[in-house]
Amino acid sequence: MKKKKPHEAAAIEAWEEAGIRGRAKKAAVGLDTYLNWLDDGNVAPCGVKVYQVKVSETATEYKERGQRKPAWVSTEEAARRVREVELKSMLIAFRLKKRLPASED
Repeated sequence: MKKKKPHEAAAIEAWEEAGIRGRAKKAAVGLDTYLNWLDDGNVAPCGVKVYQVKVSETATEYKERGQRKPAWVSTEEAARRVREVELKSMLIAFRLKKRLPASED
């Protein structure tokens, strides 16, 4: 997103993809890498910085509603549900309370 800092873009994505409004921490929690299958059959490696967002509001109507099935679950359950090893590790770190210091907001 042009003219947006990465953490600001993450907060916008949270709204558009999940109907979650909140403030994202400035420092990324980590990096999730994965393979993206393209329409032409090719595969492109992708890397996405992950940001912690403190939720202040949720909505049932949002831009990408219907593309995913949102659910509020524990970090342990979330780690069980995702396939990406790096993302699993980030979620487990949250469970173990290895979060970023509050001063990095």
